[in-house]
Amino acid sequence: MLSGAKNLPKVKNRQTRPIPEVRTATTSFLLVSATFRIAIAICDNPDVKDWHYFRRKIVIRIIMGDLAFRARLEAAAAPKTVAVFEALLPYEQPLIQARWSGEAAWVPLGDLDLGLATENATSYPSPGEILLYPGGFSETEILVPYGRTCFASTLGQLAGNHFLTIIEGNERLPELGRRVTWEGAQTIRFERESAS
Repeated sequence: MLSGAKNLPKVKNRQTRPIPEVRTATTSFLLVSATFRIAIAICDNPDVKDWHYFRRKIVIRIIMGDLAFRARLEAAAAPKTVAVFEALLPYEQPLIQARWSGEAAWVPLGDLDLGLATENATSYPSPGEILLYPGGFSETEILVPYGRTCFASTLGQLAGNHFLTIIEGNERLPELGRRVTWEGAQTIRFERESAS
């Protein structure tokens, strides 16, 4: 024993306080925050959020005479409508000028029952936002807006399922409108371009 050790005062055993894990908490917060921001960025990317469960991306090629367009299926927003439409591909029908919807063309499908309900529905699609109306107040149809559109029929305003969006060739939409307006019915074809 060291000399003088006997004379040292006795210190009571004190419980040690846990040191606040400030660094660990800050690191966890930053990781969660970064992950959240990455997730938001992914979901805000239109080329990513419309992958059906992030596993596949289907591009639809739309052909009307010498006009060609590429379109993205809205699989996340309208999965049932997309599934029904995919089963029809390749699909070819006459396209005519809409009577009540403004600057839009349509494919009349009569009493065709596709077994669909309202899904991602809108009355005001932007040019290139293609709708499928499953029937009800009016006949079943596909609406192809090429300008200002308010989807309607003789019974009034309708809402169609937005299931397909043109992503390439939008600058040719006015010409599509001109042809269906002044040249009459045009043949339009929808086909699968690629799958991955």
